Amino acid sequence: MPASQRSTARKSEVPLDQVRRYLEPGPVLLVSSAHEGESDVMVMGWHTVMEFSPSLVGCVISRANHSYGLIRASGECVLNLPTRAQLEQVLGVGSTSGADIDKFAAFGLTPEPAERVGAPAIRECHAQFECRLHDDSLVERYDFFVWEVVAARALATPRHPETLHYQGDGMFMVAGPTIRRRRRGLK
Repeated sequence: MPASQRSTARKSEVPLDQVRRYLEPGPVLLVSSAHEGESDVMVMGWHTVMEFSPSLVGCVISRANHSYGLIRASGECVLNLPTRAQLEQVLGVGSTSGADIDKFAAFGLTPEPAERVGAPAIRECHAQFECRLHDDSLVERYDFFVWEVVAARALATPRHPETLHYQGDGMFMVAGPTIRRRRRGLK
């Protein structure tokens, strides 16, 4: 169907519990944490950039996750950006609990010291964003954390990696071609 017909085609109702499939296009992250000698890693499928400078990122980390306690106690984490090549590791991390296993060892992830926080970074990931808690005013009510990215590193190539984007119910989208359009005033 041509694009002109798609825009005028009748739209079907979307079940409200599936809205996230359209609104969660951000890349899947592996969130690493540590506190008092214990470390863990969890999968995060939703986050939002809240400010550019300082670099603030908001996200929900459910208190049902084992990582929640480590993150809440330390006030730090590392947001690690995996690529398509790490899909099986992402699935393994996301379907197990750090209360039961060492996810780093179980899924072949190499923890490495971060520069500015106590949580480990994950060597195999394309990029690493070290975070400190900036605002916890919504944590008790919504499990919503606002992080300040205090250090960031990424591989030089590929410049635009094939990142994973979770759409719910085991469905992932892979980042596609990059389109560049520059316009005055566009940031």
